[in-house]
Amino acid sequence: MTTTHEAPISTDAPDSLAARTSEGAQQLTSRDVVAAAEGLRELGAVLRVTESEGLKAELEQAPDDETMIINMGPQHPSTHGVLRLMLELRGETVVRCKPIIGYLHTGMERTGEELTYLQGPTNVTRMDYAAPLFTELAFSLTVEKLLEIEVPDRAVWIRMLMTEMNRISSHLLFMATNGMDLGAVSMMLYGWREREEALRFLQEVTGLRMNHNYIRPGGVAADLPDGWRDSVLRLLDMLPERLAQYDTLLNQQPIWRNRLQGIGVITAEECLALGVTGPLLRSTGYDWDLRRDMPYLAFDEVEFEVIVGAYGDCYDRYAIRLAEIHESMKIVRQCLEKMPKGDYRIQDKKVTPPPRARIDESMEALIHHFKIFTEGFKVPEGEAYVSIESPRGELGCYIVSDGSSKPYRMHVRAPSFVNLQTLPHLMHGGLLADGVAIISSVDPILGEVDR
Repeated sequence: MTTTHEAPISTDAPDSLAARTSEGAQQLTSRDVVAAAEGLRELGAVLRVTESEGLKAELEQAPDDETMIINMGPQHPSTHGVLRLMLELRGETVVRCKPIIGYLHTGMERTGEELTYLQGPTNVTRMDYAAPLFTELAFSLTVEKLLEIEVPDRAVWIRMLMTEMNRISSHLLFMATNGMDLGAVSMMLYGWREREEALRFLQEVTGLRMNHNYIRPGGVAADLPDGWRDSVLRLLDMLPERLAQYDTLLNQQPIWRNRLQGIGVITAEECLALGVTGPLLRSTGYDWDLRRDMPYLAFDEVEFEVIVGAYGDCYDRYAIRLAEIHESMKIVRQCLEKMPKGDYRIQDKKVTPPPRARIDESMEALIHHFKIFTEGFKVPEGEAYVSIESPRGELGCYIVSDGSSKPYRMHVRAPSFVNLQTLPHLMHGGLLADGVAIISSVDPILGEVDR
């Protein structure tokens, strides 16, 4: 039996080329053989139109000439990792687009159910590898909600400082790769140069450039090192001039504007129907940011602006991320001013391991250290969900606890995964040449898509 999204395969020739190369549910076939339900799902479901209205609108704009189906990706960097798109083209116009994912599947959520809560951050930090501290934060806040504990004020502000520095590094990476995707190769060099300075600070604090395992349930792994303020100020003092250079290089370049303005347009209604968040949603003019609208940590104690666009196109999404670097710098400066003194993690022996220095002095501390790192700590039964604003949108962590030292179930609401749903709508009716610009504007991280 032929499914709605497979081309009919002759049963008379089971060893035919079509039979051997069929990809089943991932197959994309021409619209002349696709069923009505499949066409409606791709075109009209988001707009909440009826089946007849959706198919009528599609037929009205579909000439009788032939189409061609091609693969785009997976290749790096133009598809940002192992993302594959199957495109149906009429000439150079994209008629249909189907994202194919799963090439990087690592089973991180299932792996997380086999790790203790203390080991959990080592796993989730590898999902969004461009902004690893955000996944660590979402996981830790969810565990702390289950434990019903509050971390010390210093730990709260350290978390804010580190995540906003990580947001800066993530958006600088976007600036670099987005420039390279569109042919502005020098932007790749400049964006990478500034990102190195941000990563250098993260390495001074955590010991690693990426995948830090720094934010943990109960606080952070270590206090800020000596001289951390100077390192932060060095970056904050250097960035404004460099960002002004980006403005001169890109915004004042007519080729750059023509490649982005009016390309990959999406509406707020479509974003809300698909669950899209972050810069994609804000580019449509929808004013929504979890840091302000559902505050966590101490974001209700700092001042910053939520940047929104107006047209929902690639240029708005680029401009929003560039402006958000300035807003994150503003938050970081306030963290410098308001950073309190005190403990960097909760002083609860059931959750927190003993200080490293005490292990050499006390047998009890050695036993405590050994047991908490081998057996973990137990979390009361229950379920919890906490969401935060990552550089790509709403990042949430859902955990079900059965009272043991490991999550019974864990799920991460990854914004890159949800936002990829927009590609068929962003690319529909556009040119193949604009495909890479559209993918880049979504800014997907495939580690949290396939996770």
